[in-house]
Amino acid sequence: MQPRTPLVLCVLLSQVLLLTSAEDLDCTPGFQQKVFHINQPTEFIEDQSILNLTFSDCKGNDKLRYEVSSPYFKVNSDGGLVALRNITAVGKTLFVHARTPHAEDMAELVIVGGRDIQGSLQDIFKFARTSPVPRQKRSIVVSPILIPENQRQPFPRDVGKVVDSDRPERSKFRLTGKGVDQEPKGIFRINENTGSVSVTRTLDREVIAVYQLFVETTDVNGKTLEGPVPLEVIVIDQNDNRPIFREGPYIGHVMEGSPTGTTVMRMTAFDADDPATDNALLRYNIRQQTPDKPSPNMFYIDPEKGDIVTVVSPALLDRETLENPKYELIIEAQDMAGLDVGLTGTATATIMIDDKNDHSPKFTKKEFQATVEEGAVGVIVNLTVEDKDDPTTGAWRAAYTIINGNPGQSFEIHTNPQTNEGMLSVVKPLDYEISAFHTLLIKVENEDPLVPDVSYGPSSTATVHITVLDVNEGPVFYPDPMMVTRQENISVGSVLLTVNATDPDSLQHQTIRYSIYKDPAGWLNINPINGTVDTTAVLDRESPFVDNSVYTALFLAIDSGNPPATGTGTLLITLEDVNDNAPFIYPTVAEVCDDAKNLSVVILGASDKDLHPNTDPFKFEIHKQAVPDKVWKISKINNTHALVSLLQNLNKANYNLPIMVTDSGKPPMTNITDLRVQVCSCRNSKVDCNTAGALRFSLPSLLLLSLFSLACL
Repeated sequence: MQPRTPLVLCVLLSQVLLLTSAEDLDCTPGFQQKVFHINQPTEFIEDQSILNLTFSDCKGNDKLRYEVSSPYFKVNSDGGLVALRNITAVGKTLFVHARTPHAEDMAELVIVGGRDIQGSLQDIFKFARTSPVPRQKRSIVVSPILIPENQRQPFPRDVGKVVDSDRPERSKFRLTGKGVDQEPKGIFRINENTGSVSVTRTLDREVIAVYQLFVETTDVNGKTLEGPVPLEVIVIDQNDNRPIFREGPYIGHVMEGSPTGTTVMRMTAFDADDPATDNALLRYNIRQQTPDKPSPNMFYIDPEKGDIVTVVSPALLDRETLENPKYELIIEAQDMAGLDVGLTGTATATIMIDDKNDHSPKFTKKEFQATVEEGAVGVIVNLTVEDKDDPTTGAWRAAYTIINGNPGQSFEIHTNPQTNEGMLSVVKPLDYEISAFHTLLIKVENEDPLVPDVSYGPSSTATVHITVLDVNEGPVFYPDPMMVTRQENISVGSVLLTVNATDPDSLQHQTIRYSIYKDPAGWLNINPINGTVDTTAVLDRESPFVDNSVYTALFLAIDSGNPPATGTGTLLITLEDVNDNAPFIYPTVAEVCDDAKNLSVVILGASDKDLHPNTDPFKFEIHKQAVPDKVWKISKINNTHALVSLLQNLNKANYNLPIMVTDSGKPPMTNITDLRVQVCSCRNSKVDCNTAGALRFSLPSLLLLSLFSLACL
């Protein structure tokens, strides 16, 4: 396609020259004032008049139109510039474009203190690209320049010209903007004497589509005489970009049996060329379908929208009869509205034919057999079914239900996720003596509901016959555990109880014998025939084999079956306490200095293995004085502790002090223990006791130990 830019430009420039030659000395077409300056206000008020513009085309201003570069302002028919709503900052510069069939011009409003704005005047003054009408009389005449992209050498080449019909002598044209003195620099330049605009290199519309330049005239010193006036350079698109599918992979799904014309998916390609031209006008088609059965044309694509739809009848779109439920389509997008000269791009669309539940599951046989031993639990039989639907979907997965024959909830059925089989299990042990046979009715359904025209038939139910095998069960003690309460120290040979065990095998006539399984202390005996339990030793509550006053023993009941079966029963004997343990004191050794000012010797504690009321409060006494003159004293602290002290200092020696402690039992029990007291020499922080190898406890240490013992009790 050959570019037409030079011809268009020549026509435009010829119009400019004709208009400028028709100069009317009495009227100057255009705005009477080209630039206005106002200070940035706090806010532009809606319908507030900002300034008045005066425009004349010297022919009556017929069909006069105004356009403002900001969407927040408008110009009334009388030339008044007003705000459309309350706003704050709107930018540094506003442009007002006026146009009639005979003339056009632009005025500039500079807002002092405003900020820069982004955007192209191309989007604001769209009519400038289609029907340019040059200004007349003593103004810079500028028309948009159209340049095809991808031009080849030679460069630079002239692409347009700026005209100033009343330019002073020795004045010069100056061109500025992005593409000239701003990045990307040096693309355009202007002949400062003739106004010819040239381009220096190849342009790419997909990089920059429009360049917004500014033209002005200057004197020999560089001072601006007129302008700047916007000059728009528009890059004309060429078809140099192929359509691209950018959003893949493209995977669509359609349900089997869907009506003809069902939309599967949409394929959309992108073309970087100008969307306002045929260069980016795409058309779609299907180049190839794999597989090509049962029809080579299973699908159709809307050439404009890219929608892929089904075109075969619902009967052909049957997943169970298709060779492969997955189709791959090669989709082609072609620009230039699909003409042969257009560029193409392709992508693969994968379409999956999804399964719907149009086949009910069916048992492979009507009756299943199973056997199970009484008392056993677990899976007893696997029920098999067939289903033609997709094994990866809920249309295939089976759900089983026991609908009859399970009143005691002894059976459960679950689905094996790998095989789809129904695993029938016994969850509550069966009793042969109650029922030797069970019959279950089981139905199977899919997780997903069936389609309306399909239903579950007789093949979706099956019967399971279960035979229970008799097993020799062990005797059962009743009650279990068995519990008795006795006082400790009862006489040997005392009868505790008679155990009772029964055989669940009521249809068999078997005898039961008893024996001891566990008797940790060896205190018991059982009659093997009648189960009478008596004592063979004294029962002791304080024995290490007794836990929290309870002694535990285990007994066996063995039937006469072949082989014999055994049952286990537990006996719990609660032992009541009697006062059969005398209390004891601690500690039994103490030290004291011969010159101690504090004559306290030791704090004694007492303990008793018995239980209340056979323990504390304890009574502490000195059994007899070891020295004729009374030098020892014992004082009660509380129910379990007493303080031993001296009435005077003693010489360095070892003393044995008999301490008698009595509990509160009825009758009470008493224990006499010698307290060994070492009187030591304490000089210069050294303790010297009279007996070599004797224990070395300082009095403070003993007091601390005694207090610790008191705290622990």
